[in-house]
Amino acid sequence: MSDASQPQGDLFALDSPLLTEVRGERSLMAFPFFALSKGKWTKPLAYRTESVSIEIVATSKGVATIYDKEILLYIASLMVAKLDAGHQVGQDFYFTAHDLFRVTGVNGSARSYSRLSDALERLQGTQIKTDIEAGGEGQAGFFSWLSEAQLHYSKTKTGEKRLKAVKVRLCDWLYRAILRDRRVLDYDPNYFQLGPVERRLYEVARSACINGPVEIELEDLRLQLGYQSPLKQFRYVLKGIVDANAVPGFNFVLNDSGPTASDRRPRRSSTKDSIRITPQPLLHAG
Repeated sequence: MSDASQPQGDLFALDSPLLTEVRGERSLMAFPFFALSKGKWTKPLAYRTESVSIEIVATSKGVATIYDKEILLYIASLMVAKLDAGHQVGQDFYFTAHDLFRVTGVNGSARSYSRLSDALERLQGTQIKTDIEAGGEGQAGFFSWLSEAQLHYSKTKTGEKRLKAVKVRLCDWLYRAILRDRRVLDYDPNYFQLGPVERRLYEVARSACINGPVEIELEDLRLQLGYQSPLKQFRYVLKGIVDANAVPGFNFVLNDSGPTASDRRPRRSSTKDSIRITPQPLLHAG
C-alpha cells in the first residue's frame, strides 16, 4: 500500500536518462507508418506491395507524424539499452521529458511540453493494421503505438504544476519485434535535425543498405517513404535533397529521365528511373 504523502517521484523508477545511441526497429525504418507532416494529417494512409500491407487510420487529432516517431525511437532505445544490460524488460516505460528533449534536440519551452502531450495523444490514438509479423507472430485487427500514455505532475507550494515523468505502455506488436527479433539499427546523431522527407530517406537507406549499395525505382521509393504528392513533385524534391547532400551517411545518384516540377511540358517518363544509394565509408580514428 502506498503512502498518500509519499512524493510522486518515488512511486516508480525512471528508465531515463538514455546513455546509449538512438536505435530503432528495422520495420519502422523500412516502411511508411507515419505522416510526413509537421501539421495535422487526418486522411487515412495505406501502403501495399506483394509482401507488405499497412493501413493507418487517424483520430480527430490526426495521424501520428514522423516527428511523433521521435518518442518511439527514444522508448525503443531505452528498451534495447536495458536488454543489452541483461535486465528484464516490460512494456511500461517511465522517463523525463527533459531527457527526451535532450536526446532529440528539442528546447524545453512551454510549447515543447504542449507538443509532447499532443504527440502522445496521437501515438495512442492512431490505429495501425499490418501483416508484418513481429516476434514470430502475426496480428489481426488494429493496434495503437501506445496503449497507455500519462503525464505525471507534482505541485509546488504555490500550486504550480511541474511535469515529473512520462509513463507509456508500448504496444504488443512493437514490444515483440524489439524483444524477440532484435532487428534494431542505430541512428545517425544528426537525424533529428533533418526535415520530414530527409528523415524517411535516411531511414530507408539505413534499413536497405545493410549489405551494401541498393538501387530503387523512384515510384517505389516515393511509396516507401510515404510521400503523398505525385511522382513529378517527388522527383523535384528528391533532386534538391540529393544536390544538397542533405542525408548523413549515404551517397545518392539519380538515374532520372522523367519530368520535374518546373517542366512546362511533360516528357516521356521511364519506368526505370531510379536512385542508387551507397553507404559512405566509416571514418576510423588513427
